[in-house]
Amino acid sequence: MNVKSEVITKSIKTNKKKSFFKRYFGQLDLQMMVIPGLVFIFIFNYIPMYGVLMAFQNYDIFEGMMGSTWVGLEHFKMFFSDPRFLEIMRNTFVISGLKILICFPAPIMLALMLNEVKNMAFKRTVQTITYLPHFLSWVIVAGFAMSILSTDNGSLNIALEKIGLIDEPISFLAIPEYFWTIIVSTNLWKSIGFASIVYIAAIAGVDPQLYEAAALDGASRFKQIFLITIPSIMPIIVIFFILEVGNLLNAGFEDLLILGDSAILRSVSDVIDTYVYRVGIGSGRYSYATAIGLFKAIISVGLLTLANYIARRNGNSLW
Repeated sequence: MNVKSEVITKSIKTNKKKSFFKRYFGQLDLQMMVIPGLVFIFIFNYIPMYGVLMAFQNYDIFEGMMGSTWVGLEHFKMFFSDPRFLEIMRNTFVISGLKILICFPAPIMLALMLNEVKNMAFKRTVQTITYLPHFLSWVIVAGFAMSILSTDNGSLNIALEKIGLIDEPISFLAIPEYFWTIIVSTNLWKSIGFASIVYIAAIAGVDPQLYEAAALDGASRFKQIFLITIPSIMPIIVIFFILEVGNLLNAGFEDLLILGDSAILRSVSDVIDTYVYRVGIGSGRYSYATAIGLFKAIISVGLLTLANYIARRNGNSLW
């Protein structure tokens, strides 16, 4: 029986190999379209990973990677013992957490509301207006924010003075307590429209007969949203939430660098990416910057795996 089982196992494996190659060459025209993308990813995403060795060296640009001195985990210890380590990690988690808490559900809500709009002209107008900020660079968005929040004819200060809430203009971008609100609000304004595209497409794929059956049973539009629409798009929501959790340490870079790059705001605006840029790359400490980046990548992969594991136990996951 053992000999027979081994023969059967080998034949199954052989058939699988044959079927794989048969399917591959049967789709050769499609595979040829994929190969350039795989080559691009391999060259620009995988080959540069060789550079993580710098995290364990005192990298010297003239000596190169092979000639630089190996120091082990010294740069990681320097980062963990840095007086600003806890402050930087706090800012990273708080800003990312606020973005997830506010900016993640906002596109879902926008998609649900737009789905209820029957006037197509109005619906397309709202979609266009909300999509446009995504295509603006952070330099332009930051310029808008600075103009609105300016003490010299800033529209927000003028409005607050007109309704009597303040007696004199407030320098919002010079007060640390306001920074997190400003950065999350600008991110929400910039991303809400474009991020809602996927959810609008997912809602469009829901079977209309489900709504008709619910309406016959007396369900209101509000109940139909909670009983049909949201459960139908839940797999998409879960997948994007897993990705958001995996990006928890990516609190932002351009927005924080432009709006928060001042000595007054640095205590609340400095996150891992901006700290690496200023202290690591800006000062030529390439090994130190690489060590922090590697630490961030390891934590991000761990968070992504944990979120996927929890989601898989509930029936939806990336893998």
